[in-house]
Amino acid sequence: MPELPEVETTRRGVEPHVLGRQILSLTVRQANLRWPVAPELPDLLAGQQILKARRRAKYLLLDAEHHTLMIHLGMSGSLRIMPVTSPPLFHDHVDIVLDDGNCLRYNDPRRFGSMHLLTSDDHPLLNHLGPEPLSSDFDGAWLYDRARGRRAPVKQFLMDGQVVVGVGNIYANEALFMAGIHPARAAGRISLQRFVRLADAVKVLLSAAIEQGGTTLRDFVGSDGQPGYFAQQLNVYGRAGLACRQCTRTLRELRQSNRSSVYCPGCQR
Repeated sequence: MPELPEVETTRRGVEPHVLGRQILSLTVRQANLRWPVAPELPDLLAGQQILKARRRAKYLLLDAEHHTLMIHLGMSGSLRIMPVTSPPLFHDHVDIVLDDGNCLRYNDPRRFGSMHLLTSDDHPLLNHLGPEPLSSDFDGAWLYDRARGRRAPVKQFLMDGQVVVGVGNIYANEALFMAGIHPARAAGRISLQRFVRLADAVKVLLSAAIEQGGTTLRDFVGSDGQPGYFAQQLNVYGRAGLACRQCTRTLRELRQSNRSSVYCPGCQR
């Protein structure tokens, strides 16, 4: 599914096209997403000007004059700016029609995404989220403090949205490799020094992925229709059975909470 860099890439892609634009209408072709699109959403948003495009965790937030539209891309969702006259494709479920003749079109083959109308950020999906990984609130000391007494594997701990938001499976694999930490090691048994390395690795990887447009995934395309290119630099994710790029030992794979974890038995302990 699109991870934080993909969502941030989408935000940056659509932002110049939506800021200051007035929402003329919303065309909802398919309301049955992960949560049904509220029937009153189009009428409440129509006529409002978009003032800001921001991101919280993997949620895209479009702040209008009186409401905020919160969009989650789910497993296969994407947003594109295009002329409102462009014929919709089969999985084009929602058009946010703007006053310049374009629309922000939401496509989602699997329909695991969602749209919600907020009057504030006090929402069940946003409450209790941990800090943003690229903020000053997130560092090795934060991870170390939160890990005290935790027996859960460190990879599961790192992907907990109440610990830190937006570190999905791909970047958890990569950060643990960069920090030299085995994904199955208990979070509570990792030293402060190693957590500092892990937090730094998360920041480096996410920043690089955002700069390069996100990771190429099977279902993800950016707002300009082009895939990201960070996947070319992945060291472990999707490379089980291949040679480690650092020590040449064969990378191994294990299953954790129904997700694939790939690691190097030589570089990670």
